[in-house]
Amino acid sequence: MPSFTRAIVIVMDGVGIGGLPDASAYGDEGSNTLGNIARIIPLRLPTLRRLGLGRVAVIGDPLPPAAPAAAIGRMAEASPGKDSVTGHWEMMGIVLSHPFPVFPDGFSPEVIREFSRQTGRAVIGNKAASGTEIIAELGPEQMRTGSLIVYTSADSVFQIAAHEDVVPVTQLYRACEIAYKLVGEGLGVGRVIARPFVGAPGRFRRTANRHDYALPPSGETLLDRVKAASLPVVAIGKIEDLFAGRGITRAIHTASDDEGMDHVERQLVNIDRGVIFANLVDFDTLYGHRNDVEGYARNLEQFDHRLAGLLSQLADDDMLVLTADHGNDPTTPSTDHAREYVPLLATGAHVRAGADLGTRRTFADVGQTLAEIFNVGRLAHGTSFLGEITA
Repeated sequence: MPSFTRAIVIVMDGVGIGGLPDASAYGDEGSNTLGNIARIIPLRLPTLRRLGLGRVAVIGDPLPPAAPAAAIGRMAEASPGKDSVTGHWEMMGIVLSHPFPVFPDGFSPEVIREFSRQTGRAVIGNKAASGTEIIAELGPEQMRTGSLIVYTSADSVFQIAAHEDVVPVTQLYRACEIAYKLVGEGLGVGRVIARPFVGAPGRFRRTANRHDYALPPSGETLLDRVKAASLPVVAIGKIEDLFAGRGITRAIHTASDDEGMDHVERQLVNIDRGVIFANLVDFDTLYGHRNDVEGYARNLEQFDHRLAGLLSQLADDDMLVLTADHGNDPTTPSTDHAREYVPLLATGAHVRAGADLGTRRTFADVGQTLAEIFNVGRLAHGTSFLGEITA
């Protein structure tokens, strides 16, 4: 069996390819992020088409190539939920038995009072809302009063928004640390997220100073194993936040998907073994949550262009895996994540082009495959597809 010494995993955050059988239980019946976008806007995705994405996703004409350049499949999420923490943890070997708690009606008065007492600031909001909409609604009041905007979503999150000129970023981060102890450690909420913004009423925009405070993984992950084997684990984008810094040897935060791809390319030069794990969040944050179909389509095309350049830089002993963590269909009324299948494409000089990976029962198959590649022992969950792509 050919050996791989380096694995590059790129997560296209929110790029789902059709509802899971239980999507209706999550309010996501009819969600199909890629398919619904492609029905509205013709997508120019020559690189992803050549790899074979059209075999598992509806991406419009032309038909998929007869001889795809990648191994292709799709993955179902075994864990309950549809958030980034759940999806990324499962990808690296942790399958949750219970979902993180959600708070569709906001957090209890007791929690908000204690949070306000410890931060010394009043709280406004405390409801489930779109981030851009609640900032537009409450941003002027936040600037006038210095209060903190607290909101949640369909995910297990406690989000705190404040204008950077009114609440300095360092103070906002401190408020998040207080919230993490109250609702993360106290209630099991998956993430506390700092959501700083700038601008004037009617022209607010969120900044790249977002910071996630996530619970540490509830078990051993592939990242832990690879790091323990003294191999590099480079986290690009929000990966470090999602894993609470665990199992990572170097973290690089980014302000855009283009910057994320820049760093992936740089790491191909900087390290010759180990794992490069990148999350490209703009699909989700800038376009999915804002129901921006046109912007989502253009970002897909820009990623496709960047992917073509990346493929030309792979070494012979590389394996590149492209996937997603959940859906976020911008064509539906919802602005939340969607419970969808995600694509699974694997490519490299020693990957059998056109291998049919079928429908995987869990995202953990990615982690199990990497565990076999790096000989770090079997993980608790998942089935390796290494033999299927190298036979």
